[in-house]
Amino acid sequence: MSVEFNHTIVLSRDREKSARFLAEILGLEVGAPAGVFLPVTTANGVTLDFLTIDADIPMQHYAFLVSEEEFDEALARLVTARIPIQADPHGNQPRRINRHDGGRGVYFLDPAGHGLEIITRPYGTDPSSPLNGVTEDVPGAV
Repeated sequence: MSVEFNHTIVLSRDREKSARFLAEILGLEVGAPAGVFLPVTTANGVTLDFLTIDADIPMQHYAFLVSEEEFDEALARLVTARIPIQADPHGNQPRRINRHDGGRGVYFLDPAGHGLEIITRPYGTDPSSPLNGVTEDVPGAV
């Protein structure tokens, strides 16, 4: 049997707000509620099940591999919605994207404070890329 990642629970203050935010940015659909969960399913079948809780929520990190076209579309949605973006997970390079492994990547926060990332190339796929360490300004980004 091959092992595949199937689903995870994403804690939020408002499952509707958080699920719709992710779905809108990534161009996905929010599924029908499944009990207390509100699912968003990715192209490879992994489901993020959003759950509303009334407690402190520790920050989690969720990274999504997308095509170049999907990256352009998601980045445009982030800029249009005036959602702060950065090229690194620590916020040291605001309003920029990274070019790791010859691809592109960007970090941003969801409404619950989770760190989200979209990338066009998996990390480590081109360790000799001359673009490693390069960042690019994103016009209009906040």
